[in-house]
Amino acid sequence: MKAIAIAAYGGPEVLHLVERDRPVPGAGEVLIRVAASGINRPDVSQREGNYPPPPGISDLPGLEIAGEIVGGDLSHSSNAWGLKAGDEVCALVAGGGYAEYCVAPLAQCLPVPHGLSYVEAAALPEAFFTVWSNVFDRARLGRNEDGELETLLVHGGGSGIGVAAIQIASALGHRVFATAGSEEKCRAAERLGAARGINYRSEDFVAVVKDMTGGRGVDVVLDIVGGDYIPRDIDCLAFDGRLALVAVLGGTETHVDLLKVLMRRLTVSGSTLRARSVKFKQGIARQLEERVWPLLAGGQIRPAIYATFAPTEGPEAHRLMESNRHIGKIVIDWGRPH
Repeated sequence: MKAIAIAAYGGPEVLHLVERDRPVPGAGEVLIRVAASGINRPDVSQREGNYPPPPGISDLPGLEIAGEIVGGDLSHSSNAWGLKAGDEVCALVAGGGYAEYCVAPLAQCLPVPHGLSYVEAAALPEAFFTVWSNVFDRARLGRNEDGELETLLVHGGGSGIGVAAIQIASALGHRVFATAGSEEKCRAAERLGAARGINYRSEDFVAVVKDMTGGRGVDVVLDIVGGDYIPRDIDCLAFDGRLALVAVLGGTETHVDLLKVLMRRLTVSGSTLRARSVKFKQGIARQLEERVWPLLAGGQIRPAIYATFAPTEGPEAHRLMESNRHIGKIVIDWGRPH
């Protein structure tokens, strides 16, 4: 098979199209003929040498794929949806997604939602699993004690994670605010369902959130920035608010007034998904199939694809990811000439 490999740690130019042996599925795994591979920020970190795959996982980058099941252990008890050879699926994987064939745990495969292309389906798993796990499971975005739907602030409103969070939360009825670095991205966030896009380059997002909520603040913040955003996130939170941290693009250190955390009964949560168990990810998959897949099939949510690249264009795809110009997802299309 053809695959996009990391020749040596470094810049985008280290990505090369190579020949590799097809992987062999083990117990509870299936082999997928990949039609499209999603690109994510952790892939960039892996390419730079800062995010190695877990033990036993392929050294090829790529955390999400869409394609056709061509074999594997389909009789396994984790086959909740009765998947079989020939079925179209998208899957969350811990590595190996930048290839024409990829092994995936059966429990982490979901049927391609009705009406979606492979390219669109490949844009779902990493962002949707991450958002559901952190915003809805860990941060418990739902209804408050008065039965009212809670509010959400999303940082990085133009990123894959940000777009997914805006779409899912707003489709479920929640009021969402989103920060982004340009007016174009702010307006895009609003078209995706945000009540207000906040340009962090020209506006104070704490002041805007307080103004938009009558001084109360939001119930949940989803943060991919970290660093000096953390104390400002805390200032954005209402009493009993929850902060979900999923990345630290803005740095790993900050100063926090812990008295605010105590007095306002706040919860700060952090997590990464890649190294979690298959059983844990299976639980997320089942919730997504129940709560979110019908919204995709019904057209209330549509994956936002910013650009697709041929397999020979891996370096260009990573350069676009690093530029932060994109709004939504970047995808490798294995159906394009290579």
